[in-house]
Amino acid sequence: MLHKVEMDYAGRPLVIETGGMARQADGSATVSYGDTMALVTACITRERADWADFLPLRIDFEEKMYAVGRIPGGFFKREGRPTEEATRTMGIVDKSVRPLFPSGLRNDVQIVATALSADLENSPDIVCIIGASAALCLAGAPFAGPVAAAEVGLRNGELILNPSYAQIEEGGMRVTVIATKDGIIAVEMEGDEVPDAIVADALQLGAESVGPVVDLIAELQEKAGQPPRDNYVIWEVNEELFEAVKAAAYDELKAVIQTTDKLAQRRSLEELTIRLREEMEERFPDHVGDVSEAIYELSKKIVQSMILEEGRRPDGRAMTEVRDLDSRVGFLPRAHGSGLFTRGDTQVLTVATLGAARDQKLVRTLAEEEYKRFMHQYNFPPYSGGEVRPLRGPSRREIRHGLLAERALERMLPDAAEFPYTVRLVSEVLGSNSSSSMAAVCGSTLALMDAGVPIKTPVAGVGMGLVTDGERNVILSDIQYLEDACGHMDFKVAGTRDGICALQLDMKTPGLSPDILRQALAQATEARGHILDNMLATISAPRTELSQYAPRIFAMQVDPEKIGLVIGPGGKMIRKIESECDCKIDIEDDGTVFVAAHTAEAGEAARKMIEDLTKDVEVGEVYKARVVSTKPFGAFVELTPGKDALVHISALAWEHVENTEDVLKVGDEVEVKIIEVDRDTGRIRASRKALLPREPGQADRSGGSSRGSSRGPSRGSSRGPSRGPSRSGRPPRRDPDKDDDSKGPQAYFREKRRK
Repeated sequence: MLHKVEMDYAGRPLVIETGGMARQADGSATVSYGDTMALVTACITRERADWADFLPLRIDFEEKMYAVGRIPGGFFKREGRPTEEATRTMGIVDKSVRPLFPSGLRNDVQIVATALSADLENSPDIVCIIGASAALCLAGAPFAGPVAAAEVGLRNGELILNPSYAQIEEGGMRVTVIATKDGIIAVEMEGDEVPDAIVADALQLGAESVGPVVDLIAELQEKAGQPPRDNYVIWEVNEELFEAVKAAAYDELKAVIQTTDKLAQRRSLEELTIRLREEMEERFPDHVGDVSEAIYELSKKIVQSMILEEGRRPDGRAMTEVRDLDSRVGFLPRAHGSGLFTRGDTQVLTVATLGAARDQKLVRTLAEEEYKRFMHQYNFPPYSGGEVRPLRGPSRREIRHGLLAERALERMLPDAAEFPYTVRLVSEVLGSNSSSSMAAVCGSTLALMDAGVPIKTPVAGVGMGLVTDGERNVILSDIQYLEDACGHMDFKVAGTRDGICALQLDMKTPGLSPDILRQALAQATEARGHILDNMLATISAPRTELSQYAPRIFAMQVDPEKIGLVIGPGGKMIRKIESECDCKIDIEDDGTVFVAAHTAEAGEAARKMIEDLTKDVEVGEVYKARVVSTKPFGAFVELTPGKDALVHISALAWEHVENTEDVLKVGDEVEVKIIEVDRDTGRIRASRKALLPREPGQADRSGGSSRGSSRGPSRGSSRGPSRGPSRSGRPPRRDPDKDDDSKGPQAYFREKRRK
């Protein structure tokens, strides 16, 4: 049976249906917001996944191109691997629902969101989050929902709910807030140096706005939801085992937790775990595999007690203190820019590479189809955590962390007109002890400045944590791994001294007050300033000169109607310039030409060739030209690539010339002066003799050039056209402009135009 609920959500209809599609899924919901529509399903296995020691939750987002009326590119014409934007959507859906499952659930859970329609106005993220929440509630899963999402933007300085893409771009801010009625679950944000106060107000507005949507999902659950199942086995640490581990290792584990060196801490923890397993094997033969979980649960209690009761962190730092910092730049000799940022045990190397416009990345998503001139890629190799595992392609986590840092930096880059380069950043995590994505932001800023990219202002990032018992809340600046794993919040904040550029909040407990996040933002600003001081002590501003190994790129403007002259027939001319000048050329529809060369000299040579191609030839100009063809009536010379002129035999010299090749041969270079330009036909006439000195009294014997002179008309001018040879025995000369012969100059110019 079809069930439907709907409401007005920020001025647009929000509709949730179930029972119409995907009826064999445990739970399914079709969510429409405006003309954006998605089908979201939830399936849960009946049996526990014995292999898992965590919640095996998988989120998939199917970004179907038919949703926007496009056929996918590529040979197979079907969707392939998820795009980075789709992977980001999967991540935010995961962060929205994972905290609302019991931590001990070990059944496989899969949520599949399929985009059915996208109107390029309403965010698929909101639709997918609401759909996932509804599908889980309908499935009768052990899920503490509903949860819903809202987006907040800026318009004329005022906060607006669920802005369109155009409004997000205009306002310079997008805050996605996911919340239950108890508080905020997750946050994502991108913006252009947005002040803390505005971001905090946006979080407040978003958290308050989801309440009616939560009620709407609950209404649908009442109508069509399955009753909660009672056959889910929620794993818990055996209480007797936990107490035995606590009695045997509490003091030793507390000492290990306070070890400041992560590698030494991990080795001590491994040795302790092995020993406790051996000790517990006889007493708890059925639960010996749970010793690791018992140690983890005990670690959480120790860390939380130290912070809440004793007022100190595991490594002895103050709550607002940042770990030791170190910044380096310019140590990779061939890279265009490099930055190494170290914070405690977390270390990230970022390398910047500058490229031409053709190196841009084509992005096809439901929201856009455009070329990106800035990319940030994040790699987390196994050695960064002292692990052994096979190297594969980038994981979803790596893609999401790379996008987070990319969004933090993207708005700080100069416009293409000012800096016409494609920029690629690659961050290699060399050591990890939490907040490696924020270290990637810092390393990227260093690499950009080292590469000479004139960024607007430096950006830094810091990870903030929280430990709470429901009444007491302690916010931690620059959290390390134990504080992340044993705490209740991972809040990544990236920005400049003046404002926030990107946020990402993951909660490990449902429901967080916006007031706590307001305090965390203020504390993050202080920590971010401290980190920026360290970075700017290493490099205070972008370098004024690019690396000698970076391409030299400049932009020039040509008449759009003359783009064809630069490209040439079949791309012949542009390939010729690229080959001769060892450069890359990219041309925009508006006539903007980007030239990328390895040396300034090569770039200047390419510039001159393009200018010569597109420049209008004017009467009186002098060119150093190359002879490309000789004919009985004269020589054709190449003024610029693709632009030829005729030097008639009568214009070769002041004296009479019998044969063209007596004066010029193919390949000769000669200076000529333009004497006529026909704009309609493109024919150009030039003269060599106009640049030659004429001795006093020297007669012009160039044949016919003296006609109409002060000596009066030539003999026979009254008798009409000549019908035979002249007195000299030579055939009469033809006017090259009236020559109809198929081998004459008109035929030559016609052939040039045809080509």
